[in-house]
Amino acid sequence: MKTLHRNTSELELDFNAALKLASVIAQQQLGDDTMLLSWHDRERNLESPAGVSECHVGCATKGSWDYALNRGARLVVEFDTGRFFFCFL
Repeated sequence: MKTLHRNTSELELDFNAALKLASVIAQQQLGDDTMLLSWHDRERNLESPAGVSECHVGCATKGSWDYALNRGARLVVEFDTGRFFFCFL
């Protein structure tokens, strides 16, 4: 799974702005048929699909990352060292 790390701290993006930017990047990298498989928002301690990190307590890998990896995700766009990440198929 290709991972793109983006430092956007100076832009002060919120979750929705980061999602929009990640979607544009994914479309540019993967084409028009992209699908968001999972995401993580460290600031609000939220993820999708909900609850996938329950079995990853104490693990370095977030459940939403592992979920996407095991479902064929091709791209992760990560913002500000894990503040947000979005996994795309």
